[in-house]
Amino acid sequence: MTEDSASKFDASRAGEYARQSRIALAGYDACHELSACMLSAALGEGQPARVLVVGAGGTAGEIIAAARLEPEWSFVAVDPSPPMLELARTHLVDAGVSDRVGTVLGTVANIDPAPSFHAAIMIGVLHHLPGDAVKRDILAQIAMRLLPGAPLVIAGNYRAYASQPLLMAAWATRWRMNDAGPDEIQSKMSKILQGAEPPRSEEAVIALLTGAGFETPLRFFSSLFWGAWLARRISTVT
Repeated sequence: MTEDSASKFDASRAGEYARQSRIALAGYDACHELSACMLSAALGEGQPARVLVVGAGGTAGEIIAAARLEPEWSFVAVDPSPPMLELARTHLVDAGVSDRVGTVLGTVANIDPAPSFHAAIMIGVLHHLPGDAVKRDILAQIAMRLLPGAPLVIAGNYRAYASQPLLMAAWATRWRMNDAGPDEIQSKMSKILQGAEPPRSEEAVIALLTGAGFETPLRFFSSLFWGAWLARRISTVT
């Protein structure tokens, strides 16, 4: 996540993030748990690993799930939003895993560029970044810091929202299912349409990843507009 895109994640949004994210993404916790399972399967059970977590602010759900599954993993968590990162630190302490997590207030560019990470996770970030160039740049920044063949789990919204009116209607209905009134539903859907720019298709996600130095990804989770993929850093650079 860039510092500009992080400005929307202020203290008020951080305060409601846990509830809002679980309504906006049906299967929020399952996505985080499966992300940990996919990385463990890719790296091997019980293997020590250093994991980069990009856009880690908020619930820290991806770190907590992975840390509980694999006690030999350590994490470097980076996020440019102070209130979101502070919220993540609180959850990490409460979960009893904070001693294995280093936190960095900033962006991927603030992390040593040497390839020293065995894996990376970036959940809920890509669709907040404006334009393909910025999206591709953050993926390339991550790839630079990964060891050859290292896996990346990436998850976020894809497809142009206006292209799928039925999915949008179902999304609005999910808010109604969770007791949101008409005004709140309208507000949430307006923020979704105005506040994000997801990749246009799964093919666009694949093109962004392969263009940034990753192999063709495997999708392992989907929920309305949301998708999650695992891609490996290419082993050799030509």
